Amino acid sequence: MTKQHYQGKILRDKEELIRQMAEAARAVGKKVVLTAGSFDLLHIGHGRYLQEAKTHGDVLFVGVDADEKVRVRKGPERPIVPEEERMEMLSYLDSVDYVILKPLQKEKWWLIKLMRPDVLIATRSTYSEEQKEKLREWCGEVVVLKEQATTSTSAKIRRVQIGAAKRITKTLSNKLIKSMEQALEELRVS
Repeated sequence: MTKQHYQGKILRDKEELIRQMAEAARAVGKKVVLTAGSFDLLHIGHGRYLQEAKTHGDVLFVGVDADEKVRVRKGPERPIVPEEERMEMLSYLDSVDYVILKPLQKEKWWLIKLMRPDVLIATRSTYSEEQKEKLREWCGEVVVLKEQATTSTSAKIRRVQIGAAKRITKTLSNKLIKSMEQALEELRVS
């Protein structure tokens, strides 16, 4: 895929264009599907999730949380991958038709209200039952997908952190032991 091609899939927050793309798809009888997330450190669960989301309609729009939004939700060390790279990575997936940046400043459910998707795809932890009922005001259907993998970006990051901590601890422990042995030896000599 050329740079020009993937950039054609990235709509950012051009509201009128996003609305028109959704309406044009419906006008020719296509079912519009929307999902969203951070998609930080893209992994197999993301790929499977998006592939499954696409099976619920014809045109899959994917909202991607802006860096600032991810930091607010997941902490100051996130995202690991900047928004531009996350959007480009998603644009390479065959199941993804369009990628839209979701800025922090936008009102709650901005993209859902703007697009009014035929199908909104979410995970169990995304919305409460009450929220899902409210969302039906702007969506034809809310589909909750089960987890597509046992992995998560947060779990992968924790695993790396734990591994690093173990290596640091082992290195420091060995250096501390050697330092103490040297100090004891110096005390014996004096």
